[in-house]
Amino acid sequence: MAIVGAMALVLIVIVTVSANYWVWRKTHASITLDSRQCVHEPVGLVFGTSYGLRGGGENPWYRARLDLAASLWKSGQVDHLLISGDNHTRYYNEPVRMWRDLRREQIPDAAMTLDYAGFSTFDTLARSRDVFGVSRVTLISQRWHLPRALFIAQYLGLEAKGCATRGRSVFDDRWMWAREVLARVQVIADLYLFNRHPYFLGPSIVLPTAAEAPGNIIPVYRRVPMPMPVEQALSDLRTHLDVPQRQDLKSVPWRVL
Repeated sequence: MAIVGAMALVLIVIVTVSANYWVWRKTHASITLDSRQCVHEPVGLVFGTSYGLRGGGENPWYRARLDLAASLWKSGQVDHLLISGDNHTRYYNEPVRMWRDLRREQIPDAAMTLDYAGFSTFDTLARSRDVFGVSRVTLISQRWHLPRALFIAQYLGLEAKGCATRGRSVFDDRWMWAREVLARVQVIADLYLFNRHPYFLGPSIVLPTAAEAPGNIIPVYRRVPMPMPVEQALSDLRTHLDVPQRQDLKSVPWRVL
Protein backbone atom coordinates (compact mmCIF):
# COMPACT_ATOMS: atom_id res chain seq x y z
CA MET A 1 0.00 0.00 0.00
CA ALA A 2 2.89 2.31 0.70
CA ILE A 3 4.23 1.74 -2.81
CA VAL A 4 0.79 2.33 -4.37
CA GLY A 5 0.37 5.50 -2.30
CA ALA A 6 3.79 6.77 -3.36
CA MET A 7 3.06 6.06 -7.01
CA ALA A 8 -0.29 7.84 -6.75
CA LEU A 9 1.39 10.86 -5.16
CA VAL A 10 4.02 10.97 -7.89
CA LEU A 11 1.29 10.74 -10.54
CA ILE A 12 -0.65 13.61 -8.93
CA VAL A 13 2.48 15.77 -8.86
CA ILE A 14 3.28 15.00 -12.51
CA VAL A 15 -0.29 15.81 -13.62
CA THR A 16 -0.36 19.03 -11.60
CA VAL A 17 3.00 20.26 -12.86
CA SER A 18 2.20 19.31 -16.46
CA ALA A 19 -1.18 21.05 -16.37
CA ASN A 20 0.28 24.23 -14.93
CA TYR A 21 3.11 24.25 -17.45
CA TRP A 22 0.63 23.79 -20.31
CA VAL A 23 -1.51 26.69 -19.10
CA TRP A 24 1.52 28.93 -18.57
CA ARG A 25 3.07 28.00 -21.93
CA LYS A 26 -0.12 28.87 -23.85
CA THR A 27 -0.87 32.15 -22.08
CA HIS A 28 2.20 33.88 -20.68
CA ALA A 29 2.93 35.79 -23.91
CA SER A 30 -0.58 37.31 -23.81
CA ILE A 31 -0.24 38.84 -20.33
CA THR A 32 0.93 42.43 -19.84
CA LEU A 33 2.05 43.35 -16.34
CA ASP A 34 2.42 47.10 -16.99
CA SER A 35 -1.06 48.49 -17.64
CA ARG A 36 0.37 51.39 -19.65
CA GLN A 37 1.49 48.89 -22.29
CA CYS A 38 -1.83 47.05 -22.59
CA VAL A 39 -2.99 47.19 -26.20
CA HIS A 40 -6.30 48.71 -27.26
CA GLU A 41 -9.29 46.38 -27.47
CA PRO A 42 -12.98 47.22 -27.94
CA VAL A 43 -14.05 45.52 -24.70
CA GLY A 44 -12.49 45.27 -21.26
CA LEU A 45 -13.86 42.33 -19.26
CA VAL A 46 -13.85 42.87 -15.49
CA PHE A 47 -14.11 39.65 -13.48
CA GLY A 48 -16.23 39.80 -10.37
CA THR A 49 -14.96 39.03 -6.91
CA SER A 50 -16.16 39.60 -3.39
CA TYR A 51 -15.89 43.28 -2.42
CA GLY A 52 -15.35 42.51 1.28
CA LEU A 53 -13.09 40.28 3.33
CA ARG A 54 -14.43 37.82 5.88
CA GLY A 55 -12.49 39.56 8.62
CA GLY A 56 -13.77 42.96 7.56
CA GLY A 57 -12.51 45.65 5.21
CA GLU A 58 -12.41 45.94 1.45
CA ASN A 59 -11.00 43.16 -0.69
CA PRO A 60 -7.74 44.50 -2.21
CA TRP A 61 -8.18 42.36 -5.35
CA TYR A 62 -11.61 43.87 -5.91
CA ARG A 63 -10.28 47.42 -5.61
CA ALA A 64 -7.30 46.66 -7.87
CA ARG A 65 -9.55 45.35 -10.66
CA LEU A 66 -11.81 48.40 -10.55
CA ASP A 67 -8.87 50.82 -10.48
CA LEU A 68 -7.37 49.14 -13.53
CA ALA A 69 -10.69 49.04 -15.37
CA ALA A 70 -11.24 52.77 -14.77
CA SER A 71 -7.67 53.56 -15.84
CA LEU A 72 -7.93 51.57 -19.08
CA TRP A 73 -11.22 53.22 -20.04
CA LYS A 74 -10.03 56.74 -19.26
CA SER A 75 -6.83 56.21 -21.25
CA GLY A 76 -8.77 54.88 -24.26
CA GLN A 77 -7.22 51.41 -24.07
CA VAL A 78 -10.71 49.88 -23.96
CA ASP A 79 -13.90 51.34 -25.44
CA HIS A 80 -16.40 49.58 -23.20
CA LEU A 81 -16.40 47.71 -19.89
CA LEU A 82 -18.25 44.42 -19.51
CA ILE A 83 -18.70 43.93 -15.75
CA SER A 84 -19.39 40.33 -14.84
CA GLY A 85 -20.06 38.80 -11.47
CA ASP A 86 -22.17 36.67 -9.19
CA ASN A 87 -25.76 37.62 -8.42
CA HIS A 88 -27.06 34.36 -6.98
CA THR A 89 -29.26 36.02 -4.33
CA ARG A 90 -31.06 39.34 -3.99
CA TYR A 91 -28.68 40.25 -1.16
CA TYR A 92 -25.42 39.65 -3.05
CA ASN A 93 -24.83 41.45 -6.32
CA GLU A 94 -21.23 41.84 -7.49
CA PRO A 95 -21.97 43.57 -10.85
CA VAL A 96 -24.13 46.31 -9.32
CA ARG A 97 -21.58 46.95 -6.58
CA MET A 98 -18.80 47.26 -9.19
CA TRP A 99 -21.01 49.50 -11.34
CA ARG A 100 -21.66 51.85 -8.40
CA ASP A 101 -17.98 52.06 -7.51
CA LEU A 102 -16.96 52.70 -11.12
CA ARG A 103 -19.53 55.50 -11.33
CA ARG A 104 -17.72 57.09 -8.39
CA GLU A 105 -14.60 56.94 -10.58
CA GLN A 106 -16.46 59.05 -13.19
CA ILE A 107 -17.09 56.15 -15.59
CA PRO A 108 -20.37 56.93 -17.42
CA ASP A 109 -23.22 54.45 -17.54
CA ALA A 110 -22.95 54.32 -21.33
CA ALA A 111 -19.46 52.82 -20.99
CA MET A 112 -20.57 49.88 -18.85
CA THR A 113 -22.65 46.75 -19.39
CA LEU A 114 -23.48 44.43 -16.50
CA ASP A 115 -23.48 40.64 -16.69
CA TYR A 116 -25.38 39.22 -13.73
CA ALA A 117 -24.63 35.54 -14.37
CA GLY A 118 -20.84 35.47 -14.19
CA PHE A 119 -20.85 32.69 -11.60
CA SER A 120 -17.33 31.55 -12.50
CA THR A 121 -14.43 32.45 -14.77
CA PHE A 122 -15.70 29.95 -17.34
CA ASP A 123 -19.28 31.27 -17.22
CA THR A 124 -18.09 34.86 -17.56
CA LEU A 125 -16.02 34.10 -20.65
CA ALA A 126 -18.59 31.81 -22.28
CA ARG A 127 -21.31 34.42 -21.77
CA SER A 128 -19.09 37.20 -23.12
CA ARG A 129 -18.88 35.24 -26.38
CA ASP A 130 -22.33 33.68 -26.63
CA VAL A 131 -24.51 36.38 -25.03
CA PHE A 132 -22.63 39.63 -25.60
CA GLY A 133 -21.01 38.76 -28.93
CA VAL A 134 -17.47 39.54 -27.80
CA SER A 135 -14.66 38.32 -30.05
CA ARG A 136 -11.75 40.57 -29.01
CA VAL A 137 -11.27 41.45 -25.38
CA THR A 138 -8.89 42.62 -22.67
CA LEU A 139 -9.18 40.51 -19.53
CA ILE A 140 -8.79 42.63 -16.38
CA SER A 141 -7.64 40.68 -13.34
CA GLN A 142 -4.68 39.69 -11.16
CA ARG A 143 -1.65 38.00 -12.66
CA TRP A 144 -2.31 34.80 -10.72
CA HIS A 145 -5.78 34.57 -12.27
CA LEU A 146 -5.05 35.64 -15.84
CA PRO A 147 -3.32 32.43 -17.08
CA ARG A 148 -6.39 30.33 -16.31
CA ALA A 149 -8.76 32.98 -17.69
CA LEU A 150 -6.76 33.29 -20.91
CA PHE A 151 -6.56 29.53 -21.29
CA ILE A 152 -10.35 29.33 -21.18
CA ALA A 153 -10.69 32.31 -23.54
CA GLN A 154 -8.39 30.70 -26.09
CA TYR A 155 -10.32 27.43 -25.82
CA LEU A 156 -13.52 29.37 -26.57
CA GLY A 157 -11.94 31.03 -29.61
CA LEU A 158 -11.69 34.55 -28.18
CA GLU A 159 -8.89 36.90 -29.22
CA ALA A 160 -7.97 37.80 -25.66
CA LYS A 161 -5.17 39.69 -23.98
CA GLY A 162 -4.57 39.86 -20.26
CA CYS A 163 -3.91 43.14 -18.46
CA ALA A 164 -2.73 42.53 -14.90
CA THR A 165 -3.56 44.72 -11.94
CA ARG A 166 -0.82 46.53 -10.11
CA GLY A 167 1.07 43.76 -8.41
CA ARG A 168 1.16 42.67 -4.84
CA SER A 169 4.04 40.38 -3.98
CA VAL A 170 3.80 36.64 -4.51
CA PHE A 171 4.12 36.25 -0.74
CA ASP A 172 1.12 38.52 -0.10
CA ASP A 173 -0.97 36.55 -2.59
CA ARG A 174 0.54 33.16 -1.77
CA TRP A 175 -2.80 31.50 -1.00
CA MET A 176 -4.29 32.66 -4.29
CA TRP A 177 -1.28 31.37 -6.22
CA ALA A 178 -1.60 28.03 -4.41
CA ARG A 179 -5.30 27.82 -5.21
CA GLU A 180 -4.62 28.55 -8.88
CA VAL A 181 -2.20 25.62 -9.09
CA LEU A 182 -5.13 23.28 -8.45
CA ALA A 183 -7.69 25.37 -10.35
CA ARG A 184 -5.64 25.04 -13.54
CA VAL A 185 -5.80 21.26 -13.29
CA GLN A 186 -9.54 21.46 -12.77
CA VAL A 187 -10.09 23.76 -15.75
CA ILE A 188 -8.29 21.36 -18.10
CA ALA A 189 -10.51 18.55 -16.83
CA ASP A 190 -13.62 20.73 -17.26
CA LEU A 191 -12.76 21.67 -20.83
CA TYR A 192 -11.29 18.47 -22.23
CA LEU A 193 -12.88 15.71 -20.15
CA PHE A 194 -16.25 16.94 -18.92
CA ASN A 195 -17.16 19.29 -21.81
CA ARG A 196 -18.35 21.98 -19.41
CA HIS A 197 -21.16 24.36 -20.35
CA PRO A 198 -22.17 27.67 -18.74
CA TYR A 199 -24.81 27.53 -16.03
CA PHE A 200 -27.04 30.08 -17.76
CA LEU A 201 -26.97 31.94 -21.08
CA GLY A 202 -30.10 33.86 -22.14
CA PRO A 203 -30.89 36.26 -25.00
CA SER A 204 -28.15 37.95 -27.03
CA ILE A 205 -27.13 41.49 -26.11
CA VAL A 206 -25.02 43.68 -28.41
CA LEU A 207 -22.49 45.80 -26.55
CA PRO A 208 -22.51 49.52 -27.40
CA THR A 209 -18.85 49.71 -28.35
CA ALA A 210 -17.33 52.69 -30.13
CA ALA A 211 -17.66 50.96 -33.48
CA GLU A 212 -21.44 50.88 -33.21
CA ALA A 213 -22.66 53.73 -31.06
CA PRO A 214 -19.95 55.94 -29.55
CA GLY A 215 -21.10 57.51 -26.32
CA ASN A 216 -24.66 56.15 -26.42
CA ILE A 217 -26.48 53.19 -24.97
CA ILE A 218 -28.08 51.08 -27.67
CA PRO A 219 -31.86 50.94 -27.03
CA VAL A 220 -33.12 47.67 -25.63
CA TYR A 221 -35.14 46.88 -28.76
CA ARG A 222 -31.85 46.84 -30.70
CA ARG A 223 -29.84 44.90 -28.10
CA VAL A 224 -32.23 41.97 -27.61
CA PRO A 225 -33.46 40.03 -30.66
CA MET A 226 -37.22 40.40 -30.96
CA PRO A 227 -39.64 37.67 -32.06
CA MET A 228 -40.74 38.22 -35.64
CA PRO A 229 -44.32 39.37 -34.78
CA VAL A 230 -42.97 41.98 -32.35
CA GLU A 231 -40.37 43.15 -34.84
CA GLN A 232 -43.05 43.48 -37.50
CA ALA A 233 -45.31 45.44 -35.14
CA LEU A 234 -42.46 47.82 -34.29
CA SER A 235 -41.72 48.26 -37.98
CA ASP A 236 -45.37 49.08 -38.69
CA LEU A 237 -45.39 51.55 -35.79
CA ARG A 238 -42.27 53.31 -37.08
CA THR A 239 -43.83 53.51 -40.54
CA HIS A 240 -47.06 54.93 -39.07
CA LEU A 241 -45.09 57.53 -37.09
CA ASP A 242 -42.88 58.26 -40.10
CA VAL A 243 -39.75 57.25 -38.15
CA PRO A 244 -36.48 56.74 -40.11
CA GLN A 245 -35.32 53.15 -40.55
CA ARG A 246 -32.83 51.50 -38.22
CA GLN A 247 -29.71 52.84 -39.88
CA ASP A 248 -30.90 56.39 -39.19
CA LEU A 249 -31.96 55.83 -35.58
CA LYS A 250 -28.93 57.60 -34.10
CA SER A 251 -30.59 60.90 -34.93
CA VAL A 252 -34.00 59.92 -33.56
CA PRO A 253 -34.93 61.12 -30.06
CA TRP A 254 -35.76 58.59 -27.35
CA ARG A 255 -39.43 59.59 -27.29
CA VAL A 256 -40.05 57.59 -30.49
CA LEU A 257 -40.63 54.38 -28.57
